[in-house]
Amino acid sequence: MLKITEDKVSSWLPVRDKNTYKNKMGHVLCVGGNANMGGAIILSASAALYAGAGLVTVASAPENVHALHARIPEAMFTNMYDFDSLPNIVKKADVIVLGPGLGLSNQSLKIFKYVISTLDKDQWLIIDGDAITHFVNQRNSLQIPTDHVVFTPHLGEWQRMTNIEPPADDIEENQEQKKKLQATIVLKKGQSEIYIEDEVWQNIAGNPSMATGGMGDILTGIIASFLGQFKNKKQAILSALYVHSATANKLAKTHYSTLPSAIINDLPIFIKSLNNPG
Repeated sequence: MLKITEDKVSSWLPVRDKNTYKNKMGHVLCVGGNANMGGAIILSASAALYAGAGLVTVASAPENVHALHARIPEAMFTNMYDFDSLPNIVKKADVIVLGPGLGLSNQSLKIFKYVISTLDKDQWLIIDGDAITHFVNQRNSLQIPTDHVVFTPHLGEWQRMTNIEPPADDIEENQEQKKKLQATIVLKKGQSEIYIEDEVWQNIAGNPSMATGGMGDILTGIIASFLGQFKNKKQAILSALYVHSATANKLAKTHYSTLPSAIINDLPIFIKSLNNPG
């Protein structure tokens, strides 16, 4: 199993061109956050912005717009239940995050199907949280029109996707399921494993202070942000895993617990420390 290390990530992080601008830094669309779980999609969108995305749009329940703009006024907003405007919003994005706080109602399922049906083959899709459950329930009748798909299951979700029981330590069995899904798998565990192309990577960063709600939401946002910025998409995904956990390692030196919002706030500083051209 290959290891993600700081030296590798430092060499992979792109140095920004002096004349670059927001449209070259990727447009991330985050879809999710019903009236009861708006925090999940706000965390994802915040992480995407703080990790360097040029543009971030949030499609969420209208109840969440004020909380979103209080946290990140830089983000754009659309009502995810407005099915007249949602297709145009999806088409403008380079990377779509689908699922954090989406919920499991019939209306949420409609949004899930609507986004999938609107995708372009060149767009990247990250399926997380409640969207994984919708995928499991609909997979026999579902066709995702792009092969640029990343699933981010924790062990319980991986079991529902594959019938592999935790701790899911059989790498060959996981690889076989990855091939059937025809997607990249970020298997979240103590030291997360990334099944990408024909390789298996392990994220050796991370610590127990990260055991709190919202960690997966911000990881999804960082992955989306990096996919919009990196030319090499494998390096983008692997770097996102490392930056997420290594930022938490830095904070854990002085924090008993590292809240996702604290990691978000430190992301630009930590990424710069790895990516300083001098």
